[in-house]
Amino acid sequence: MDIRIIYSDDAASMTEKLISSYGLEGKIGRKDSRIILKPNFVVPSPADNGATTHIEIITTLIGYLQEHGFENITVAEGAWVGASTSDAFSKTGIYDICRKYGVRILDLKKDSYRKVSYDGIPMEISETILNADYLINLPVLKGHCQTQMTCCMKNLKGCLSDRSKRAFHQMGLSKPIAALNAIVKPDLNIVDSICGDLDFEEGGNPVRTDRMYLGENAVLTDAFGASLMGFRPEDIEYIPIAASYGIGSMNIEDINLIELNKPSASSAKPHGAVARLASYTAPDMACSACYASLIHALKRMDDNGSIRKLKGMKIACGQGYRGKSPDIGTGICCKDARISVKGCPPSAADILRTLEEL
Repeated sequence: MDIRIIYSDDAASMTEKLISSYGLEGKIGRKDSRIILKPNFVVPSPADNGATTHIEIITTLIGYLQEHGFENITVAEGAWVGASTSDAFSKTGIYDICRKYGVRILDLKKDSYRKVSYDGIPMEISETILNADYLINLPVLKGHCQTQMTCCMKNLKGCLSDRSKRAFHQMGLSKPIAALNAIVKPDLNIVDSICGDLDFEEGGNPVRTDRMYLGENAVLTDAFGASLMGFRPEDIEYIPIAASYGIGSMNIEDINLIELNKPSASSAKPHGAVARLASYTAPDMACSACYASLIHALKRMDDNGSIRKLKGMKIACGQGYRGKSPDIGTGICCKDARISVKGCPPSAADILRTLEEL
C-alpha cells in the first residue's frame, strides 16, 4: 500500500502537492458527494503548539475540492470532554475560513448520534460521519499520555458523543478505539506531522519535523507513524487489536513509500522538554525530519531509562557532517561516522535500535 510523504515548512504547498500527486479529485466519485473533513481540534490551541491541525491544510483542501467541482463539503469536529468545540474553532480560525469558502462547519457535540457496537463495545457515533460519502481524516501525529501516540485511528474519537468518550476511557482506550475504526473507516488520511507534541495530546512541547504524509488505510498509516516516533507498531496497543479485526495491516514492510522530495536544513530551536533531550545531540545544519527522529528516539530511551547509557555522548546530525567522521551520527549526512544510522531521514525506530545496542 502506498504512503506519500513530503517535507517543507509550507503546509499549504505540501497539502496541494500531496493531494495532486494522489489524484484526489479522481478518487471521490460524484461531484455531489458528501465530503467530510475531520481535523484534530481537540483543544482551543494554535497548531504551532503541537496539538491541532494546521489551518492551511484545511484551507488548501477546500480550495482544491471546490476548484474540481465539489461543493458539498463539511468541516466536522468534536473537542474532548470538558473543552468547547466552538472555542477550538475560534482559536484555530476555521470559522473565518468556512465563511470565506461557503463551507458548512459542524460541532459534532451538537450532532445526532446512532447507537452501534462492535466486538461488545457500544458507542454513539455522529450521524453526519456515518452518512459521509467521502471522509478525509486530518490528524496530528503526536504523543499521548495514555496511548503513547495519537494519529489517524484515535482522531476518530472526536466523532463520538461525550458519553461515549467517557465510556471509552472507562473501558481502557485501546480496544474501543480499534472497535470504532472497524465501523468508521476514513477514505483518506492526511497526517499533519509538521510539529506534533512530544508527549501530550494538548500540546506544549512541539517537535518540528516539517513533514506531512498521506495514506488510505488508517491502521497501516498509524503503524508508519509509530515507527516515525520510535515505537514498534505493536507498542501502540490499539494498532494490533485493529489489525486482528482485519481492518488493516500493521506490517510496515507492506508500505510502498513514495517520497515527493527530501528534507532540507532547518533552523528551528528546541525548547521545553525537547531542549533537555537535545542536550545529547550535536546538530549542524540538520533538517527537521532527521533531527525530530533523533529526538523521538531519545524520548523513548528517556521513558525506559536507557538514556543513561548516553551520558557524555553527543550524537551528530546534519549536513554539516558530510565528509566528516564523528563518533556516532544519524542520517545519510553522517554516513562516515564510526557508528552510523543510515536513512534520509532515518526513522526514530531505527535510531533507537542502534542507540540501545551501544
